[in-house]
Amino acid sequence: MPKATKSPVSFEAGLQELESLITEMEAGSLPLETALTTYQRGTELLQFCESRLVDAEQRIRVLEGAELKPFSADKE
Repeated sequence: MPKATKSPVSFEAGLQELESLITEMEAGSLPLETALTTYQRGTELLQFCESRLVDAEQRIRVLEGAELKPFSADKE
């Protein structure tokens, strides 16, 4: 059963909860009403995670002078 509809404390916590909900739904054993509630919570978590990724990208743009640069593990 999904947790309360409060926002996760972090991106990682939101992603972990979302993955857990997906696993529950893929099992196919949830009653209809629970499945709908779980789906709704999943969409909330997806929006939360997407917004955190957009925020992170925006911060990187600021740090990189408004231009995203390819990531290279070789850079120091």
